[in-house]
Amino acid sequence: MSLRYAYNTNGAANHRLDDALRLMADSGYVGAAITLDHHHCDPFAPDWRGEAERIGRLLDDLGMGAIVETGARYLLDPRAKHEPTLISPEADGRDRRVAFLARACEIAAIWRADAVSFWAGVPRPGVGDAAVRGWLDEGLARVLDHAKAAGVVAAFEPEPGMLIETCGEWEALRARHPRLRLALDTGHCIVSGDIDPADAVRRYADHLGTVAIEDMARGVHVHLPFGEGDMDVPAILLALREVGYDRLVSVELSRESPRAHLAIPESIAWLRVREGGAERRA
Repeated sequence: MSLRYAYNTNGAANHRLDDALRLMADSGYVGAAITLDHHHCDPFAPDWRGEAERIGRLLDDLGMGAIVETGARYLLDPRAKHEPTLISPEADGRDRRVAFLARACEIAAIWRADAVSFWAGVPRPGVGDAAVRGWLDEGLARVLDHAKAAGVVAAFEPEPGMLIETCGEWEALRARHPRLRLALDTGHCIVSGDIDPADAVRRYADHLGTVAIEDMARGVHVHLPFGEGDMDVPAILLALREVGYDRLVSVELSRESPRAHLAIPESIAWLRVREGGAERRA
C-alpha cells in the first residue's frame, strides 16, 4: 500500500486556504496539515466553528484527510514569535496557549483529523528548569484532557531549540503522560542528532500520532526542498512502509510559500519516485 501524503499549509501561506487545498488535491495529496492561523481558519474568529465546518466539507469534497498544526508564529501575540507557550512565565499566557490548543482539538474533531500537533516552546532566559518543566506538565495534562473530551489524538513534537528537542526527551515526557503520542518531524532528528530518522520511525511506530518529512542539512534547522539536504528520504519511506504506517505523512516546507504553486506538485512527484525506489530496495 502506498503512503498517504499531506502538505503543510505553512508552506502555502500566500495562498487562500481553499486555493491551497485544491492545489494539493490536484497534485495528488490526500491530506493537508492545516496550520491554524489568522488567515487560515482563524481559531479565534467569531464564526470559527462555521468556518471549520465549511472547510471540513471542502476536505470531504476533495477526498482529503487532515492534521491540525498549531505552530503559527504570531497568532497569539503579534509582537513575539510563538509566544505565549506552555512554558511562559505568565500564567495568563500559559492559559491562552492551552485555550488555543483546546480550540485546535475542537477543530480537529470537526475535520476528523489524524492528530493535533503541538510543541513545548522555548524557555525564557533566567527561568528555572524545575519551574519550566512543572508548567509543561501542568499544561500537558490540561491539553490531554481536552483532546480526550474531543476524541482526538494529541501528538507532541520535539523541536530543536525548544525545551523538548529530541525523541528521547519526548519518551521521558510520555512516561509521565501515557496518552501523549509522538509528532515525529523526521528532519528534526538529523538536527538534534539523537536518532536516525528511519530508526525513529521503527522505534516509535506504535506511538506515532503524525509524521512530517522534508529535506534538511545535518545540524541545521532549515526545512529544505527534497534533494537539497542530507536526509536519506528513501530510507524513511521504506521504514514507514515496513511498520505499516497508514496515517498521513505531511511535507513541511515552511519557507517555500512564495513558490508553493511549484513546491506542492514537485514535492509529491519527488516522493512518489523515491517511494518506488524504496519499494525495490526492500
